[in-house]
Amino acid sequence: MTLTEGKLAPDFELPASTGETVKLSDYRGQRVLIYFYPKDMTSSCTQEACDFRDRHKEFEGLNTVILGISTDPMSRHEQFIAKYGLPFTLLSDEEHQVAEQYGVWQLKKLYGKEYMGIVRSTFLIDEEGKLIKEWSKVRVKGHIEAALEAVKSL
Repeated sequence: MTLTEGKLAPDFELPASTGETVKLSDYRGQRVLIYFYPKDMTSSCTQEACDFRDRHKEFEGLNTVILGISTDPMSRHEQFIAKYGLPFTLLSDEEHQVAEQYGVWQLKKLYGKEYMGIVRSTFLIDEEGKLIKEWSKVRVKGHIEAALEAVKSL
């Protein structure tokens, strides 16, 4: 599926680290920064989560909610949050349905092996639920700053 900037982002419903089930539409009236990442507790994913953690207050001050999504089960998310003090919600997409909706569930290669997985990507959604900006195949270094600048420019 291809998403188009300016169009409504696909709504979804996933279990959240808050113990609730969360829908994207629950956040109407706020901006939402959704970042898809491959796996809890891996080096790049940990760095990305900690970078978002360290800038969380700035995003919050700009009426922007951060949601992290991976295919990890909720028990793994809870460990990840506890270990790194993550102040934002993580969502569990174990069946990768939302990852597929957002076009981030793709064929990947590692050490000559091919497998399906999440390609690190971020989506900025406005207060009305429209996609404002998309970053695909994200490199962690400098990404949080770019996302924060995009939010500030609105």
